[in-house]
Amino acid sequence: MLKKIYKLLIIPYTLFLLYLMFLGMGRSQYSDNVIRVQPIFATLGFIKNTIRWWDSMRIVLGNIIMFMPFGFLGWIFPKLNNLKSNIFTFISAITIVEALQYFTRLGIFEVDDIILNTFGVFLGFLLKQVAEKRFLNWVSY
Repeated sequence: MLKKIYKLLIIPYTLFLLYLMFLGMGRSQYSDNVIRVQPIFATLGFIKNTIRWWDSMRIVLGNIIMFMPFGFLGWIFPKLNNLKSNIFTFISAITIVEALQYFTRLGIFEVDDIILNTFGVFLGFLLKQVAEKRFLNWVSY
């Protein structure tokens, strides 16, 4: 049952995330291409310089939680049932998306986003494994 629901929702969800990454949340095109490749320090600087802690936590946790559903891609693509394959495929895809943000100037290429998003996929993969063990009747087709 869960696999069927997942199959129905993952494409619209992916399109929604792409919308948020390129057009949503009041985005406008930057005048310059921006890239941040210094891992962790850029996010720590962002948190330090944000007036409200909730804004920074929302963005950091959002970068993790919003990508957890991609840890379940093994339900659609059996080759991605392996954590290593799932993570490698995701890192390749999210790097392309970050590069598109850079080249279109509709976002910033940030290594921290890749790290946080990938951590979300990892947590999603772990959650998928728990769901498959604990809720076997709900997970199957």
